Amino acid sequence: MDFFQSKFLYGKKQSQFGIFRMPRNTTNCPVVVTIHGGFWKAEYGLEEIVPLDEDLVRRGYATWNVEYRRIGENGGGWPGTFSDVIDAVNYLAFLKEDFPLDLSRVVILGHSAGGHLALWLASRWNTKQADQMGNVLHTSIKAIISLAGVSNLEEMWRIESKGKTSNNVSSFLGGTPEEASDRYHLASPYELLPLHVRQILVHGGSDQEVPLDLTLGYYKKAIRLADAVGLISDSRSDHFDLIDPFSSIWLSTADSLKNIINS
Repeated sequence: MDFFQSKFLYGKKQSQFGIFRMPRNTTNCPVVVTIHGGFWKAEYGLEEIVPLDEDLVRRGYATWNVEYRRIGENGGGWPGTFSDVIDAVNYLAFLKEDFPLDLSRVVILGHSAGGHLALWLASRWNTKQADQMGNVLHTSIKAIISLAGVSNLEEMWRIESKGKTSNNVSSFLGGTPEEASDRYHLASPYELLPLHVRQILVHGGSDQEVPLDLTLGYYKKAIRLADAVGLISDSRSDHFDLIDPFSSIWLSTADSLKNIINS
């Protein structure tokens, strides 16, 4: 399929950029912002999620695959990573000046650590949360799709602390839940529920990186608080099947995305 592709800088730092893709000869194009995973660490980049971007473009969506400062980079972690993803999503307003984008149909899709950031961004669209950091999300969000997202940071910290010498969550937030309790509250989607944005949670039962129970606990709380949330899961899918455009669980995810965009 013929499509447009280009790199754009949403900031001045090395990792403040994204890759924009869009089908040619389209109008009022819905947008999927994609956020890669890798436990927020600098050695993992946006290349991970390119196969999904290309599949989404074939399905008629524009994609904005965003990079962000990560652990190991100057300014990565709290609060730089969070500020970066806000700036990246807000940059859609500049892209719309040159491309026929429909910013009333923006879906944010993230995998693993990127799923955490996607869910967290939904809290920023809630005006109650928008004044708790210096940066403000101006772009409206139609829905969030979390692919094995790290939705509960304190629980993930506990899981990682069992028998390990390092803890990605502690590195990301600059401390343990006791040392940085305010940050865990402000950064963890589980603590920020209800988000008041439609959410689709996708998780495989064979995931060895982020336990399914993390998503199930988040899902139950979201339902209890009357958030609009759906769950896609199957026992055979692992952590990386969710970003394989040929997997059955991705096909189910793409169907849900289509329903959201057309609703």
